[in-house]
Amino acid sequence: MFSQIGPLEIILVLVIALVILGPRKLPEAGRSIGKGMREFRDSITGDSKHDDEPELTATTATPAPAPAPVREREIV
Repeated sequence: MFSQIGPLEIILVLVIALVILGPRKLPEAGRSIGKGMREFRDSITGDSKHDDEPELTATTATPAPAPAPVREREIV
């Protein structure tokens, strides 16, 4: 049924999406679809980039360095 999807069909779908969503919402919709597909794939395979990275908490985060002291000039 869908074995022969060519460039003309893809262009037709993109034009319909542009007409329905408009030029402002189309990139946002694409990002959200991509993010959803990525999350779905990660949940199916069991992979998660959050499992590999340790979480930063208030106790493990490194504090910001202190600013350098200001030296006063001597007035002679």
